[in-house]
Amino acid sequence: MYNELVIISGSAHPEMARKIGQCLDVPLLGVEASRFSDGEIQIKILENIRGTDVFIIQPTMPPAENILELLLILDAVRRASCRRVTAVVPYFGYARQDRKDQPRVPIGARLMADLITKAGAERVVTIDLHAPQIQGFFDIPLDHLYSAPVLLKHFAGWSRENLAVVAPDVGSIKMARAFAKRLDASLAIIDKRRPRPNEAVVMNFIGKVKGQDVIIFDDMIDTAGTLTDAAAVCIEQGARSVTASCTHPILSGNALERLNASPLKEVVVSNTIPFDRFDECPLIKVLDMAPLLAEAIERIHLEKTVSALFV
Repeated sequence: MYNELVIISGSAHPEMARKIGQCLDVPLLGVEASRFSDGEIQIKILENIRGTDVFIIQPTMPPAENILELLLILDAVRRASCRRVTAVVPYFGYARQDRKDQPRVPIGARLMADLITKAGAERVVTIDLHAPQIQGFFDIPLDHLYSAPVLLKHFAGWSRENLAVVAPDVGSIKMARAFAKRLDASLAIIDKRRPRPNEAVVMNFIGKVKGQDVIIFDDMIDTAGTLTDAAAVCIEQGARSVTASCTHPILSGNALERLNASPLKEVVVSNTIPFDRFDECPLIKVLDMAPLLAEAIERIHLEKTVSALFV
């Protein structure tokens, strides 16, 4: 039992946990998540985990119960005398609140990091943080994986002729530049202004996409306003086709309706957040991040380097 690899799934994304378990040939540990009549969450670990190496799979997208459930599982596992506990958070929520950009607002990302650490996590694994500097909010090791290998594999078969990568805003330039370099594609940038959260106004288009097949890369799609505006601008600039790709498909509000009404040919996302509404938006194609997370978990468990995955 000592140092045995144990995988626990929260209720946010059990399918991801199941796939990771299959990749590692490790069954999921039994956890009972129930609620009192007032809605309060109650967690119970159903098996002995004393001396084990525990990995908890739980993205923290809305609703807020997802982060609360993660904290409760962390506390339960720590009190059950495991040897080490790692929080595997494919999507790290509240990452957009990484600084005080106006008076009298919280730094939500730092608060989430403090809560996860205080609850008992000794290590965190995540994919494509919205702001990479959030790693500095943690006083414990954090392995920041990148979706690039999985996304690039999907686009590897595309013709490099007349291919362009577009950054939908200034914040995504670094990510788009890296993809453009590895795809041997040209790079264009959309300059926009954000007057308030979830609203953006396109100001300038930097670069040329006329007659090219465009791929718009970003780390997340929330309301899809920025993405669909960017796609429309690319078509106005003469692009032959426009495809979007992101890591985290939040897809809140009327995002799916916006995608369906847009000129996008395809929207390639990952399964860091569960998505099963294909009948509402057939444009979406989901790529599996479970093998990447499974390899990271195995390397951490065996005390091997994880840096080979940081590509």
